[in-house]
Amino acid sequence: MKAKWTVTAIAILAFGTAIADDGIAWSELSDDQQRVLRQFADDWDALQAERQERLATGADRWLSMNADQRRQARARFDRWRDLPPERRDMIRERYHDFLSLPPERQRQIRDNFRRFQQMNRDRRQELMDRWRDLTPAQRQRVRERMRDRRPHSSDRN
Repeated sequence: MKAKWTVTAIAILAFGTAIADDGIAWSELSDDQQRVLRQFADDWDALQAERQERLATGADRWLSMNADQRRQARARFDRWRDLPPERRDMIRERYHDFLSLPPERQRQIRDNFRRFQQMNRDRRQELMDRWRDLTPAQRQRVRERMRDRRPHSSDRN
C-alpha cells in the first residue's frame, strides 16, 4: 500500500505540469482517493485542474491521518463552515497577507503561535480576554509597538 502511494506521489511530481494544464482524470485517482472524493465524482470533469489537484492532495492527506487526526480535522472544518462568510473572507485575507511576508517573519509568527498554544489554558484565556477587552485604538497601538520591536532587515546587517 505504501509503495502505491509512493508511486502516485512520484507520478504527480513527474507529470505536474501536465496535471496543472489538463487536470486529473477520475480514473487516474486511486480507489482510496475516489472513495474519499466520491461526492465529486459526477462533476469531476467540470472542476478546474487546480481544484482537482487540491482535492486529490487533500484526499491523500486525509488517507494518511489516523482516527484522532481525522476527528480533529472534522472539528476544524465544522468550525470553519459555521463561521459567517465575512469572517471566513477576513481569515482568507489575513492568510494571504501572511503568505506575502518574508519567510523569517512567517517563522516568528509561527513560533509565537506555538508558544501561545503551549501556555496553560488559564493563561491563554487571560491573554485572549485582555485582547478582547481592548478598544480598537488600543489594539492598534499594541500592533504598532509590536511592529516597532521587530528586527528590521537593515538592523541585522
